[in-house]
Amino acid sequence: MADPHRRPEGVSDETVEALGSLSKALETTECARGHLYAFHQMTGSADFELDRAVELLRKAGHPEWAERVRREIVGRNVIPGHWTFQVVEAYDRTYYEPFRDLEREAVDRLAEGRGHLYEAELKEARRTRDHPDHTAGPGGAVT
Repeated sequence: MADPHRRPEGVSDETVEALGSLSKALETTECARGHLYAFHQMTGSADFELDRAVELLRKAGHPEWAERVRREIVGRNVIPGHWTFQVVEAYDRTYYEPFRDLEREAVDRLAEGRGHLYEAELKEARRTRDHPDHTAGPGGAVT
């Protein structure tokens, strides 16, 4: 099998750079998606913590505040009509999945499915030859 990180015959520098840029943008989107999932989990955790706050407000003799928190904030939409899971689902369906699929198709069609060519070529250019921590690949010889 051909080296999955070696540029296929006929693929130009410009194509490698363009695919690298496309992949970098997708990686940034992956990070943004992670933050969106963190937002989802943190908002859910905060909503469940409100149950404790309501209970403590009642115990402290503030039933009107307990009821107000329960009625106005517990289970509230984060944007009109949406809980966070719906925001995540809409993001995935509307933006992330089409972007991921397009990037994969571009790599498949323009570089025979060989991803991270730009980074692989950077690694080759920047590594120190004959250094044990600068091998070309995992388990590779020190050259």
